[in-house]
Amino acid sequence: MSKIRVAQYGSKHSHAEGKLSAILSHPNTEFAGVFEPDPKQREFLQTLDGPYSEVEYLSDVNDILQDDSITLVTSEGRNIESLNQTEQLVNAGKHVWFDKPAGDNWPQWQKIIANAERQNIFVQVGYMFRYHGGFKLMSEWANSGFLGDIFGIRAHMSKNWPEEARKIVGKHLGGVFYDLGSHMIDQIVWVLGRPSKVTSFLRNDTGIAPEFMDNTLGVFEYDNAMAIVDLASMEAEPIARRFEIHGTKGSAILEPMEPPKTLKLILSDSSGDYSSGENIVSLPTQTREDLYVLELESLLGAMNGTHPPYRSYDHELIVQETLLRGTERI
Repeated sequence: MSKIRVAQYGSKHSHAEGKLSAILSHPNTEFAGVFEPDPKQREFLQTLDGPYSEVEYLSDVNDILQDDSITLVTSEGRNIESLNQTEQLVNAGKHVWFDKPAGDNWPQWQKIIANAERQNIFVQVGYMFRYHGGFKLMSEWANSGFLGDIFGIRAHMSKNWPEEARKIVGKHLGGVFYDLGSHMIDQIVWVLGRPSKVTSFLRNDTGIAPEFMDNTLGVFEYDNAMAIVDLASMEAEPIARRFEIHGTKGSAILEPMEPPKTLKLILSDSSGDYSSGENIVSLPTQTREDLYVLELESLLGAMNGTHPPYRSYDHELIVQETLLRGTERI
């Protein structure tokens, strides 16, 4: 297999360094360089140890857009800028690894996806939990009918954020719901599809960065199910993240999310390798860095025609629409 030449556009997303490390370590990629449009940020990156000390810095975005040898670009700008950057890349015919979520402008995201489909290029949004052994197993159980008819999903994914981070994310409606809720909505939509109704409660309860919603809840209604996501930004550390799927034949509970250790599976009747009652299912050890590598491998495989993309464009659209319904943007 010939190596795929990759570049990075932007660096202010919190996952940017991890994505860069995944690219640099992968045997089937050749890294072309980083373009960071903010000169102060670029100077800062060059003072760091780690992957940003090992790469070339490009002086102009056209060094990426007009270089036909660069076929894949990771879009790692801060969320306030990355949707426009991704649109530039798709317009230039690049495959894009786009760090989540997909911006605030719903018509623009629809336009980007339509343009990518016309050109037969891939835009993969960076939801790393798609490749997490626990989430994958739970969704397989749910979608196969193993858990019966799914009537409920509950997700809790909070964080403890400093004031500066709250001010940055506070530029987006929904605050912590916008930033972290997207991960959980991606999982919910994968199991239940598009909700018929979304109701959200978006509050600032600490007074820190008043424009930033720091205590939030979303309720997603379906014909025969409901999903609940609660997210806050002042949870005591170590944070206690949890994901649950409940069906008429059984329930699956993941806690902690990272690093994955075990799943609790509860069944009304024995099935396959599992007994009735409570089962503790061991999960493979995966670091966040492992998940980034799996993300990259999935995209490279789709680009090479080895397998279809792990998520369709319809899925990417529904996830973003559902998120923006929850933040009351649309």
